[in-house]
Amino acid sequence: MWVFAYGSLIWNPGFAHAGSHPALLRGFHRRFCLWSHRYRGTPEMPGLVLGLDRGGACRGVAFRVAARHAAEVLGYLDDRELPDGAEQVYHRRVLKVRLLDAPAAGGVPAVAPAVAYVANRACRLYAARLSPEQAAAAIARGRGQMGPNRDYLLNTVGGLRAMGVRDAGLDRIAALLPDPAG
Repeated sequence: MWVFAYGSLIWNPGFAHAGSHPALLRGFHRRFCLWSHRYRGTPEMPGLVLGLDRGGACRGVAFRVAARHAAEVLGYLDDRELPDGAEQVYHRRVLKVRLLDAPAAGGVPAVAPAVAYVANRACRLYAARLSPEQAAAAIARGRGQMGPNRDYLLNTVGGLRAMGVRDAGLDRIAALLPDPAG
């Protein structure tokens, strides 16, 4: 089984994997498009989390999971991304990703079907059109069970940069964050 990571899974997968590869997903892009009332914000002060939204392309990581661990990893990911009692903000899908280092990886397919969590546009927490300034303001204020929303953004930017990936949209939002020292 393969899992496509485009946000916090890049820097905090939380599951055992047999390997990881830089990967490209076409037809979707990474965007702060989901309000978070739990993990990165509260109902009174919502934060934002990333989703895969329609159109474009997204570079991320494809994690290879051994078949014997597939059910356990899917359970973990569903608990993390589709928690019971919470509004369903993602749809679990299997999408084809291109493994960007496949020729050098020996025995790894160039294209693989990967589990990915796509933004649910019908969800009331879907943030259709936020400007970078609006996103930065929400992220600067957001704090939830998993900590400050700002850390989620900056850790994702750092994880992408470690892979040699620059995401202009995330970089713009990060540049707009106010200095936490005041």
